[in-house]
Amino acid sequence: MAVDTPSQSVAKAAGDHVARGRRRGTGTPRRAAKRSLSTHWYAWAMVLPVVVVLGVIIGYPLVRGVYLSFTNANERNVARSIGVNEIPATYEFVGLDNYTEAVTGGQFVGTLIWTVVWTVSCVAVTFALGLTLANVLNRRIAGRSVYRMLLILPWAVPGFVSVFAWRFLYDERRGMLNQILAGGGIDGIPWLNDPTWAKFSVILVNVWLGVPFMMVALLGGLQSIPGELYEAAEMDGANAWQRFRNITMPGLSSVSTTVILLSTIWTFNMFPVIFLLTRGGPGEATQILVTQAYKFSFEISPRDFAQSSTWGVLILVLLMVFAAFYRRVLRKQGEVW
Repeated sequence: MAVDTPSQSVAKAAGDHVARGRRRGTGTPRRAAKRSLSTHWYAWAMVLPVVVVLGVIIGYPLVRGVYLSFTNANERNVARSIGVNEIPATYEFVGLDNYTEAVTGGQFVGTLIWTVVWTVSCVAVTFALGLTLANVLNRRIAGRSVYRMLLILPWAVPGFVSVFAWRFLYDERRGMLNQILAGGGIDGIPWLNDPTWAKFSVILVNVWLGVPFMMVALLGGLQSIPGELYEAAEMDGANAWQRFRNITMPGLSSVSTTVILLSTIWTFNMFPVIFLLTRGGPGEATQILVTQAYKFSFEISPRDFAQSSTWGVLILVLLMVFAAFYRRVLRKQGEVW
């Protein structure tokens, strides 16, 4: 009687597995898709309206923006109506000229550098403050519920209301901050009229708006860490810093990676704070990529739709590259994301 070698046994087992898959209708991706559709048709039917709406709201503008980025479209050569007269579009396809102009120009590079500084500063400070407050509120202290409500309040207030309130506080002549400084014999600070102070001011406002989300997310992660781990570490003689480094931070790793990614994307595209507080000024000091793209399309004359679309596509590419790099780093560290 012939005995199979190990390689023959593995090949035979693989063949049997494929044969069973084919009998079950899962031998090929097409058959697997058909089987999934026939089995879960109700779930697909429920998801379909959402997919269609997202395709119309997000898909069409995205495709249209990518197309315009390869043209020289502006308000003078796009299709438009004047009274009863319909003027057809006359813009032309220019290939990669817009991307070459944007990437090689000093304006894009300078704006990108400040956008990265703005994003890293806001996310780092927000995470540090959120983690600190989450650790404080995770302890049994008097009035903990009141503190939580007050710290979440900035998140509950509409963003534009908060920004306008801060703009009033920053007013150089009538603002409360400068009045407090004047009461102490200190000269007022041009919060929004000096490039350096304006950058500090917008970062402060964005941090104030972002801390509640970070705190709530990290507080939920802290409450999911078993208390027995802290008790065992304390019995073994671990001090507070050792417990924080070896228990708290590893226990928050999955939550931290998610909130850092979301906060980075949101901050990178944080249009309201910059636009409503400084409109990118003074000069171009606080202009980030997304507000500059808006400026191309709505503020300059003639409005440059092609350049605005180009900057929008570049923003999307940069965020996709960051997300891919971030995922790769997490996988090397053993995190599943």
